[in-house]
This record gives sequence, C-alpha cells and structure tokens, in this order.
Amino acid sequence: MRPPEFWLHKDGRDSAPMIRMLLWPISRIYQWAAARRIETTQSYDPGVPVICVGNATMGGTGKTPVAMYLLNSLRRMGVNVVGLTRGYGGTEKGPMPVQKHHTAADVGDEPLLLARHAPVWVAAGRDDGARAAVSHGAHVIVMDDGHQNPLVQKTLSLLVVDAETGFGNGCVFPAGPLREKLSSALDRADAIILMKPAPDYDIDDDLAEQLKGKVVVPAYLAPVGDAPKGRLYAFAGIGRPNKFFDSLRRHGGDVVGEIPYADHYKYKDGDIEQLFMLASEMDAGLITTEKDYVRLPRGYRKGVQVWPVKVQFEDELTLRQLLHPIINTVKNG
Repeated sequence: MRPPEFWLHKDGRDSAPMIRMLLWPISRIYQWAAARRIETTQSYDPGVPVICVGNATMGGTGKTPVAMYLLNSLRRMGVNVVGLTRGYGGTEKGPMPVQKHHTAADVGDEPLLLARHAPVWVAAGRDDGARAAVSHGAHVIVMDDGHQNPLVQKTLSLLVVDAETGFGNGCVFPAGPLREKLSSALDRADAIILMKPAPDYDIDDDLAEQLKGKVVVPAYLAPVGDAPKGRLYAFAGIGRPNKFFDSLRRHGGDVVGEIPYADHYKYKDGDIEQLFMLASEMDAGLITTEKDYVRLPRGYRKGVQVWPVKVQFEDELTLRQLLHPIINTVKNG
C-alpha cells in the first residue's frame, strides 16, 4: 500500500476533508478495536527483558535499522540477544528461527536483514515466539514492530518517529496514518527515537510540542559507504521511497531516474526486466535498498547495486542510559 497524500496534511485542499469525513466512522471503529485489544489482553511475561522497537504510524520510520543497532550493540556486550518479529510478507507463521535457506517469501524481508546480526525468531503470535526464544537460551528479546501488540510484556518501549512527516494529519487509519490514538501510543513509550532525514534538519514546532515531556533521542540514517559512481537508476519498495532517493542525491549520487513501489512489494521477473530496460535506456545502473534487494528474484540480483544504511544517534549516551538497567539485570542475573 502507498500512503495517500492527504494523510500528510492537516488542513487545506490537500487534506481532502470530505474523504476524511467519510472515513471517520471507520477510523473510530479501528481506534476502538486497537484500544480494546491493548487494554483487555493479558500480556505474557517471558521472564527476560523485552525491548520493543515500534511506531505509531503506518509505513516506514526506520525501525529496522534501530533494531539492528540494538542487536549488534547487545551482542558486542556479550548478551545473548534474539530478535523477534511476526515476519510480515512471509508465508511462515512460526514460531521458527530464521535460517540461511529462508527467503523473503518465507519469512519477510525484515527478518532476513535482522538475522545478519543475531538469531531471529518469526512468529505470528509474539507470545509463542518469545517462549520459543527463551527456551533456546535468549537472555534479551528485541521485538521489531510491536508497539500495538499486547501479547508480550515489554521492559523498554522505543517509539520511532519520522521527523519529516511526524504523525501526519493526526487521524487514525484509514482517515490518517495513525495505528491508534496518538496520546495512547505516546503514553506507552519510554522514549522517542526521532529519525531525521539529515543531521542539520530542523524539527517542526508542532512535532516538538507533541513530543514535549518525552525522552527524545534524535537520530538519522547514514550510508555505510559513499554513493556509487556513475549514473544511477533507483527503485525502492519501502514505507517512503523518496527518503531513499533523496538521500542518494544528498550524498552525491547521480540519480537519473527513480521508481517507487509499495512497501514490502514482491518483485516479479517482469518488474526487474522492465527496470533493467529503463536503466539501459538512461545508460545507468540499477540501485536499491537492502530491504528491497532481499526481495528480488535471485537470478536478477547480480546486476543490482545495494546502498545500505545504518542508524546514527546524536545522543547515544541517553540511549545507553535507557539500556543500562537491562544490561545490568542480565549480567548480574
């Protein structure tokens, strides 16, 4: 699904007031159902700390790079940490560990990326996944995309927020991008990871006011290496493809064409053949994200460049202070 443009506008013609009004009753039902599920579900305590990396809105905010950072950091400290995800886009329901032979069609794209950094369990029922992870020796669980999932008791909830789009028009799906009432999402968050497009980006006053009183850790996604040389034809099927295209250009990439796809888009042979044709017409090379690359048909990957990114925290000390009690509990337990 590509987010509709009116989700980003609070007023004016671009906010599509008539469409929002028509969708409002459905949004109320969606909001009620989400709140009731969270309030009435008995959360399972796995007996080990659970760090949840989630968001309040539909679409990409940068959760996966944050989860990667946590997995890497905790492993470097000698903590037996395991990732837990529902495996969106995959056919496997689990609980099961991600293994080398798995594809994005099996377990989804995000688990494949996380599994490069630590063991990862996929489970449609997060409580079942947590049980399985602990039974196989996990001392800490990093749960990717679970802020609205009440099945597992959380020790630390990190809410990742896109600094450019914030919470959009402030409406709950489908009238807006919110997965639940904003005040509820913020109340359950221990800290906000505020993902900026660049280090020097100035935060909007309205967003700053909405986050007032919360622990806010500014961050941004930085490329692992320089943008490739030569003419580039970029494509991406992530929450906000333009973030990838803009970042490529900002870091010196000569992007001569671009095609956005829906988030988690499942590429077919015909899609890639068309992309190769378009790039050839522009005398350019194809380039995409790590998340898209693992969804490409294997036979076509060789001719596509990947531009990976990692999260950089502007105030890493504050994040470390949030993690410190968890690390102490594990090492002294």
